[in-house]
Amino acid sequence: MAVALTMARMKVAVLRHTFRGRGSETATTGASLGALLAAGTIYLAFLDPDLLAAGYAAWALGWMLGPVFAGGGDETLRPEHFSMLGLPPRRLATGLLVAAFVGVAPLVSLAALLGLLVSGVRLGVANALVALPAMVLQLAVFVLLAKVFVALVGVTLRTRPGAVASGVLNGAALAALGQIWIFFVAFDQTGVPAAAWYLPSGWGLLAVRGDWWALVALAVLAFLLLSAWAALLGRRVGATRTSARGPRRPITASTAGGAVVARELRTWSRDLVRNHQLSFALSYGVCFAASPLLLGWDGMLPYAGPIFVVMAASLAANLYAADGTALWLTIMIPGAGDVRGRQLAWLSAQAPVATALTVAGTAINGGPWPLVLALLPALLGGAAGLAPLVSVYGLVPGTDPHRRAGNPLRTSEDDGGQTGLAYAMLVLVILTGVPAGLVALWTGWPGVAVGVATGALCYWGFGLLAERRLSSHGPELLHMMRTGRKPQAATRSRFDHLSNTRKSIAVWCFGGGAIPLIPQGVVATVFVARDMRHHTWFLATYMPPGLGYPVAAGFILLGLAAYGTGLWAVRPRRGPGRLGPGPRGTGREAGTAQR
Repeated sequence: MAVALTMARMKVAVLRHTFRGRGSETATTGASLGALLAAGTIYLAFLDPDLLAAGYAAWALGWMLGPVFAGGGDETLRPEHFSMLGLPPRRLATGLLVAAFVGVAPLVSLAALLGLLVSGVRLGVANALVALPAMVLQLAVFVLLAKVFVALVGVTLRTRPGAVASGVLNGAALAALGQIWIFFVAFDQTGVPAAAWYLPSGWGLLAVRGDWWALVALAVLAFLLLSAWAALLGRRVGATRTSARGPRRPITASTAGGAVVARELRTWSRDLVRNHQLSFALSYGVCFAASPLLLGWDGMLPYAGPIFVVMAASLAANLYAADGTALWLTIMIPGAGDVRGRQLAWLSAQAPVATALTVAGTAINGGPWPLVLALLPALLGGAAGLAPLVSVYGLVPGTDPHRRAGNPLRTSEDDGGQTGLAYAMLVLVILTGVPAGLVALWTGWPGVAVGVATGALCYWGFGLLAERRLSSHGPELLHMMRTGRKPQAATRSRFDHLSNTRKSIAVWCFGGGAIPLIPQGVVATVFVARDMRHHTWFLATYMPPGLGYPVAAGFILLGLAAYGTGLWAVRPRRGPGRLGPGPRGTGREAGTAQR
């Protein structure tokens, strides 16, 4: 018990120093969103116990998949840190489990589990008393499910079939979460399946409602998961990496750019992280577009290819960081066409898959051919151009492949920065397809020409900007990769001097602006154009004839206004003592001169 308490105090000490500055903003935003989800879950306890059981199943799924998407989850305390102490695996696992309860995510989940207490109070005093240990055991099961699942992923990802299979499962699960409204609509029509009650996520609710065996089952499951995690921790600490060796075909190329393409394509075939990313994006695109089939609607099938492209691009947002400190090889060979080679290799790996998905889905649905054929080249060119550009301008220091932890998916220590870069990439790639999509909606086939032109222009223009940035700031990028920190001159940016109010405005505007802009604006415009009425949560489809387009346009303007407000919040301020251009050099120099 002393070891567990010591680890918990270590976690508290680390978090106390971590949740400062940008870390505190991220934690505050995550806690706010989590509190909203927890409040919604508690509200389900007043509506229908079946919905509450389905809600806890979603929480369990989030605990299992969320750490994987975050690159391994919370590893503030790693097993490797204690490998020299000689702790038995189960004792080490118990200590790390106690430390895992310290953090924002467990507190938010515990708040969501207050729905058990609400259900118990509504049934009687005895049921309310049972809800208290049920909440603790249910939370322990959630945390242990996350730990065991991440550990299993770390084991399976050491092989190529395991990396591919993990990508397929994770992509399908994330697509299901993204289309969760479909399942709620289906449940509204058919009712929540009885199996939701008998999943481990529903055992606490069963115990509260009088099935006392479920409480014992939760305790037994927690013990079994702890034992499994202890065994996996022992394997992780003592694991050694091995690589299969065999005859390899030589790489031949007549030009420097061709050598880059050959190197990248071989990396796509060998690197387990890229294998996982490709299978993940493919599974996500297919499952996201096919989910509405549960409601008998096949209208999203044509967009499986574009969705795949957007997801694959977001995963490539930190492209150059994947090299680790080997980036120096690229910097030492200027003029080798590294950016163009990476662009061509990315297209060679992604374009055939995207084309096949688009053609197959559109053929099944019977259209709309002009729209999808306009979107596909625009998105492919935009993604191929933005991937190197975003990665050299917003590079998040990565981990050298040979130094990755037990979970090979953890390619960076800065999970928040990497996730933010992926979201930014996702929005930017979508925007590259907007002009071609609008022209295709209004005029039909001419939109295809606009899509091809847009894609070619983005491919060439963004690639050129990336080449120039890599040539002029290569040493700084290498410094970031080696040290994990930006150069001193780069750290003094205008964002560091924003007030907390302006930072909060920027976070909410940049984070929430996509909702009115994309689904309620752009997507709703497509639905109105196709005369799709009363369609799920798209408000414009419920408007009387003649008001659908204005409402969708209003949402687009609202989204653009949100992004404009965010830009206003982060724009530099002029004045004494401020960084930024002034009448006589920097703001600080100007202030000194005035004094």
